[in-house]
Amino acid sequence: MSKITIFGGTGYVGSNVARSAVSRNHEVTVVSRNAPAEKISGVNYVTGSITNRDLVQKQATESDIIFSCITPRGDLSETFVDEMMKLAEVCRQHGVRFGSAGGAGSLRVSEGGPLLMDTEGFPAMVRPGSVIMTEVLAGLRNTPEDLDWFVISPAAGFRVGEPGQATGSYRVGGDVLLTDAEGNSFISGRDLGLAVVDEIEVPKHRRARFTVAY
Repeated sequence: MSKITIFGGTGYVGSNVARSAVSRNHEVTVVSRNAPAEKISGVNYVTGSITNRDLVQKQATESDIIFSCITPRGDLSETFVDEMMKLAEVCRQHGVRFGSAGGAGSLRVSEGGPLLMDTEGFPAMVRPGSVIMTEVLAGLRNTPEDLDWFVISPAAGFRVGEPGQATGSYRVGGDVLLTDAEGNSFISGRDLGLAVVDEIEVPKHRRARFTVAY
């Protein structure tokens, strides 16, 4: 059993991670700025933010892993990279593994090809967040070697509120977008949550980003 803290865990991604982790008997604490409308049985909910230094320190002392599902929106958009690096540094100081959900925009469409967010047709409204998450990934890659971290990027077709089918399986890739034989790229919320908990239980991507899709 691992003690898992999920920052931003009341959103779509975080809820799926929390639900999967609790079902596998992990001790889960969700930290969010607002209480959820519906709570997941077995999850401990804490109201707070990554900008609360005392709270972050407390959670680091009580966790085996801290996983962030926070997105660079609203009042955090300007300071998001800095706040994420501070959170990662606290994890390093306490010997806690750090994980983060990252978007698909920073994946390459092919080996040596352009980033997905730089291709024609990529949603303009999504691109600013993708740029910021790419900066977070670059920052993590430059952290001291004693920080154990991972970033998981979903398939290109992953959308909040479009759950898809929970299959219980997925393919794993690195920095290149995964597509099927028809060129589709998708993963359901449930299977993304499954992939995160699989990585927590059996780490295979240390100081690395990986992607999952069908």
